[in-house]
Amino acid sequence: MDAACFNNVGSEQRSEGDGSEHSSSRSGVGGGMFEYFGWVYHLGLNKLGHEYCHLRFLFIRGKYVEMYKRDPHENPGIRPIRRGAVGPTLMVEELGRRKVQHGGKGGDIYVLRFYNRLDETKKGEIACATAGEAQKWMEAFDHAKQQAEYELARGASARKKLNMEEEIDLEGHRPRVRHYAHGLKRLIKIGQGPETLLRQSSSLGPNSTEGYFQTDFGDAVEAYEWKCVRTVNGVRIFQDVANTESGKGVIVKAVGVIEATADTAFEVILNTARHQRYEWDTLTGDLELIDSYDGYFDVVYGTFDPMYLSRWHSKKDFLFSRQWFRGQDGTYTILQFPAIHKKKPKRSGYHRTKINPSSWEIRNLNASMGSNTPRCLVTQMVEIPSKGWWRWKKNHFSNFEKSVPYALLCQVAGLKDYIGANPALKFKAAASVIKSKVSDGPVSNAEYEAEAVQDEFYDAISAGSSSSDEESDSDELDQKDAKVKLKNVAWAISSLALKRASVANANKELDPNAAPITIDTKQFHGSFCKGKDEADTNCWTSPSGVGFMIRGKTYLEDNSKVKGGDPLLKLIAVDWFKVDKSIDRFALHPRCLIQSEAGKKLPFVLIFNLQVPAKPNYSLVLYYAADRPPNPNSLFAKFVDGSDMFRDARLKLIPSIAEGYWMVKRAVGTKACLLGKAVSCKYLRQDNFLEIDVDIGSSSVARSIIGLVLGYVTNIVVDLAILIEAKEEAELPEYILGTVRLNRVKLESAVHLQVC
Repeated sequence: MDAACFNNVGSEQRSEGDGSEHSSSRSGVGGGMFEYFGWVYHLGLNKLGHEYCHLRFLFIRGKYVEMYKRDPHENPGIRPIRRGAVGPTLMVEELGRRKVQHGGKGGDIYVLRFYNRLDETKKGEIACATAGEAQKWMEAFDHAKQQAEYELARGASARKKLNMEEEIDLEGHRPRVRHYAHGLKRLIKIGQGPETLLRQSSSLGPNSTEGYFQTDFGDAVEAYEWKCVRTVNGVRIFQDVANTESGKGVIVKAVGVIEATADTAFEVILNTARHQRYEWDTLTGDLELIDSYDGYFDVVYGTFDPMYLSRWHSKKDFLFSRQWFRGQDGTYTILQFPAIHKKKPKRSGYHRTKINPSSWEIRNLNASMGSNTPRCLVTQMVEIPSKGWWRWKKNHFSNFEKSVPYALLCQVAGLKDYIGANPALKFKAAASVIKSKVSDGPVSNAEYEAEAVQDEFYDAISAGSSSSDEESDSDELDQKDAKVKLKNVAWAISSLALKRASVANANKELDPNAAPITIDTKQFHGSFCKGKDEADTNCWTSPSGVGFMIRGKTYLEDNSKVKGGDPLLKLIAVDWFKVDKSIDRFALHPRCLIQSEAGKKLPFVLIFNLQVPAKPNYSLVLYYAADRPPNPNSLFAKFVDGSDMFRDARLKLIPSIAEGYWMVKRAVGTKACLLGKAVSCKYLRQDNFLEIDVDIGSSSVARSIIGLVLGYVTNIVVDLAILIEAKEEAELPEYILGTVRLNRVKLESAVHLQVC
């Protein structure tokens, strides 16, 4: 059974009490009382060491988590089989797709792993039907962590702190739980009922997602110049006319708008079920999954009869790998490379051919005005030999239309028509999202941004307990049709304003009462050399911010972004280390620049330690210096001296591959990433510095991307911009903290560092 059997629909928010979403209540961290709930799969090992996959109903109430065998809304009085609190150190990691068996049926699910970041103890796994739903659960657990941090900041009682230390554990047998009193006003439902998860059907029920950023621009300026050269069945085909050097392959793309969510389109593309692919895919309809790695990478084998593509009738087969990611804005990227695999040697009677390197990008669009129908933009990029492409452009009836690249480009048109002809694949609701602000308490909403629940609703704990056995899964699940309240949010997003941000706005972040010093970069020498000009390789430089798009002064009104200005901080040195294990708190190491006499005299230094997982491990340490201390009343000072939770919510990185292979560019992308939400970040604030340790290996998605980048690192130029995300009008426009350009780095040039 394929992934379609694990059916799922979108989010629903409903209100208890007076039946109104605007019922009066005191504000907590998020300005309201929230409860997240929905069906998930609970994965683990029973007492005999056998794997299980049980359907469970999960509740998140503030910082507390409860797991049930049945829906407590429909079964009043039912006791949870597990419960616990979400503490500030609980980490949630996406593990990607995994094949499982449930109730005699198999399918693909998306797994989340829980662990404690302090001691790396495992806290169990849950899984969802779609990647979009998994992302919503990650956000729900993030809100619970914010509530835990908020209670600590407000000076919570010793009893509450003790309860928070009893962290949720989904890993081992937990026979006794305590039941919390209900008193919440606003509910957010994730997913639908179990009957849609288990129903055997060829349809895919999409998980509704928010209306995401709708323009075709990322947060870094790219060198592509796309020109529409053909239209095929309502799908536009573009050529990159900015990169048409002689002798190189041509990059072309097909673009189409599909009336479905990005989750749905992604699942259809990844699904290998023959009965489904035969309806839209003329080339790779016969696929067989050969191997899968890390939940985000697999290898598939396929065959096709070329009778529709050429006059030759010898059968052909192929192998290609698929690597996929889901961005923080809900955009999916799928990379497809020709591959070889020992399980599939060349086959008698078949001619082994190579599928052209290609990529998919699927992102949600806002629903049309007055319509509830979701939409997504699907883009497929293909690398093809230039010879056949030029011939096809000149003569529409050339043999190119019978080639593999053309069949790939037509997949978007086939996907569009297939989904359009299957109403079951459409879901006419967009997610309803509540966003509130803090209205009481000593901590401002700028520091605790989001949707945590007020602590007083969790003071009452009943004395009851449950001894339900987690390994038993015999309870019957009610089969009822789920009803989803349809909501639609539509707004207009203005075009990007390509203006340069004023550097004067950034200077206010430094102390105006302190006399600026002159930073002599010749005093500081890292292990990685600084480039003299653009022709140098295996070096670093510090470009201006004009290549990055940041939030403008009116961003909260019209979503407009502007080109960045010069960085606030000066990049004075870079260290490039090879280490046996990851380095934390490197600022305290004798080799660190901040330990030198010149480093101790600087007013402020930001040490950015990028920990690169590989064999061996690497650390790229960037040193950014300020000529004055931070302004105590600035956003910069709030970040430097604030809580880890605030830093995680604001630290932003914009990546860009300035030069290099186009597939690496698609993998890295140009969208800004909130680092604290994507990977584990640790902070050390002492004396005149703040160190940020970014553990890229803490995320399987990030590991997968960095693994691809390292394979091409000697032939690419990488630009990075670091900034603090502005979320309030007083914080706008944004400014760039620092930039770095890494020019064709050689891994062997890293200096070995002994770590005690």
